[in-house]
Amino acid sequence: MKILITGTSQGIGRAVAEKFLQEGHTVVGIDRQETAIRHGSYTHYQQDIRDYDRLPALTGIQILINNAGTQNEDDIDTNLKALMHITEKYGLQEGIRAILHIGSASGHTGSEFPEYCASKGGVLAYTKNVAMRAAQFGATCNSLDPGGVRTPLNECVMNDEELWAQIMDETPLRRWATPEEIADWAYFLTVTNTFCTGQSIIVDGGESINRKFVWK
Repeated sequence: MKILITGTSQGIGRAVAEKFLQEGHTVVGIDRQETAIRHGSYTHYQQDIRDYDRLPALTGIQILINNAGTQNEDDIDTNLKALMHITEKYGLQEGIRAILHIGSASGHTGSEFPEYCASKGGVLAYTKNVAMRAAQFGATCNSLDPGGVRTPLNECVMNDEELWAQIMDETPLRRWATPEEIADWAYFLTVTNTFCTGQSIIVDGGESINRKFVWK
């Protein structure tokens, strides 16, 4: 199948792209940075997804995965508005099989920076809207909402012993996911899954359900 993935230069996006390539699919990536992916079935477009007029003319997309995102950097414009534009341009059309938005557990809990939480919360509502409209093509639309993931963008807290200890105390499984684990979920929700739609799946090691009860 032909897969379009945004944000493939590193972290989750790169891992997702490599997963689909390993499984024999054709992958197109869009990212404002260069990518280290070198594969005969991979095509890379280096540009910002907010530059709507410069987006490539692509046809035959069967799976769309909206992964590109920012934190404290025009979050609503990138994480929500650009995601919506990409979906309307490439996702809602004949031949589409699945659309997946990479959201965040923070969109459910609100426990992060205000604009980031707002952008990811908007993705939750938009996912349901797209699921209703994608159904006419026999396609599913879900969001995959990770908690902590061991990516370069999170190294500032991963490398801080004090902060890392506090984070682990709030995470029942006492670890963060690897990008490859999130990629497995992305593959399942878009290839294996054919019936679950309009859902937002939290994958965070139990962090969002941990509510400490303090009693004297």
